[in-house]
Amino acid sequence: MPKNNKPSAKASAGALPSGSLSLDDHARYLRTLKAILGQMRSEVGLETSLKAVLRILSDNLGYVRNFLAIHDAKSRSLKLSLTHGLQKASQVSYAAGQGVTGQVLATGEAIIVPRISEHPEFLNWAFGRDEAEKSSLAFICVPVGQEKLEANGPERDILGVLSVDLPTAPTLILKIHREFLEVVARIIAHQVAHLQEDMAREEHLLAQGLSVCDPGFSPKNIVFVSKSMRLVLQQISQVAHSRATVLLRGESGTGKELLAEAIHTASPRVQKPLVKLNCAALPADLVESELFGYEKGAFTGAVQNKRGRFEVAHQGTLFLDEIGELSLDAQAKVLRAIQEREIQRLGSEQTINVDVRLICATNRSLEDLLNTGGFREDLFYRINVFPIYVQPLRERREDILPLAEHFLHAFAKEYGKQIKRISTPALDLLNQYHWPGNARELRNCLERAVLLCNEEVIRTYHLSPTLQTAESSATDTNLPLGEAVAKFEQEIIVDALKKAKGNMLQAARDLRISYRIVNYKIKKYRIDPKKFSMRPSGK
Repeated sequence: MPKNNKPSAKASAGALPSGSLSLDDHARYLRTLKAILGQMRSEVGLETSLKAVLRILSDNLGYVRNFLAIHDAKSRSLKLSLTHGLQKASQVSYAAGQGVTGQVLATGEAIIVPRISEHPEFLNWAFGRDEAEKSSLAFICVPVGQEKLEANGPERDILGVLSVDLPTAPTLILKIHREFLEVVARIIAHQVAHLQEDMAREEHLLAQGLSVCDPGFSPKNIVFVSKSMRLVLQQISQVAHSRATVLLRGESGTGKELLAEAIHTASPRVQKPLVKLNCAALPADLVESELFGYEKGAFTGAVQNKRGRFEVAHQGTLFLDEIGELSLDAQAKVLRAIQEREIQRLGSEQTINVDVRLICATNRSLEDLLNTGGFREDLFYRINVFPIYVQPLRERREDILPLAEHFLHAFAKEYGKQIKRISTPALDLLNQYHWPGNARELRNCLERAVLLCNEEVIRTYHLSPTLQTAESSATDTNLPLGEAVAKFEQEIIVDALKKAKGNMLQAARDLRISYRIVNYKIKKYRIDPKKFSMRPSGK
């Protein structure tokens, strides 16, 4: 990057200097791009990922106010969505052509403002910069867009704009910044498109009075922070008060049974029974008798009358888990029970009226079963009235750590352990694992860790072997003693820095060693204390 003969104070903090590009400047660009690409590959939430990109731009290149404004197709304006900077941003929006930001939306072309105070159309709405800042800062705004195919050829769809403040610099230097930001805008365009969809979905829910879950609707044992789970609970709060059939779809272990309980709890039938049946847990010839009951003498072993699950759930809720496993004969009878609201016990010709609210769940593709003849089409359309899809845990990684802490405290209380937290390296392992068994597997993992742990902190070697390699947990039997001790020492120092929020002096006090030793160890293990310090969120 070019070198400036007299860099400003802010430029020395990381902004690009003027002059010719040096190897260090090239390396800084490449490190920044590598870090941004790493965020795009990570399976964290959209907002978390994009906020990290804004932070990386600030940390590596010295931008002091970064913001991402997303285009709202309904209002045809830009809404300030994500920020990272030194000051709190106002909630503002820009119409096409309004101010510098609106001009970028209207034209699809980047704009450089060499000195904010000298640009007559710069509105200064978002951050309220003072006169001194406007005299010393430049502003760059680039469009974020995706190519789309139209009948007359490809066109660029503008999704939003990416803007930054930076110290004033010669035109050549500002052009280098602009070109770099245009590359970043192309990298993040896919993520921005998904964020735009989320914003549109939230506005749709807001129009129906469902922007957040009902104030009194707080299901027990459902722990989440992700937007996808918030949407699921919004859908539940919307459908719970009706008698519509709900179809919960998602992989095994995602918590569909808990969601069925939440629907029942929020429904007018809460005082009536919630009856559950796992259709995959019984042989096909027994499922029908469990669902509909039987008369005495209906078959060998039927020594007395028995009510089926439909009868037991009368005026309440019946939850059929793994409904894709039902036989075709049982499917036909379930269809009749839904349509006619009546059933017949096995061995009886008498019909019994039932009033049941049905919730179904499956981890299989019912559409594939339709194509192969394994599932009745008429039943599919009867149960698919209100489908709710539950994402697997690997697609909502923001929920991993809250769930882990929830399970930790629950099992520590159950087993009488004084375990207070999970170490940073152990949290990293939890966050990196792909969780094929979803929340159920995470729950089992934390139960095992609590049983093994005899200290106040869950560490990597307490976790399930499927999460770790011997090298990552410093338990490799072929590892020399010195290296194993070094790995453990590094983990202890990282924990102390995290607790002290990056304060090395406080970490030294907590570890009861001198500041000099902590400083030496941090340099030895190449630990960055700033990583654990509290940063302004930019909100």
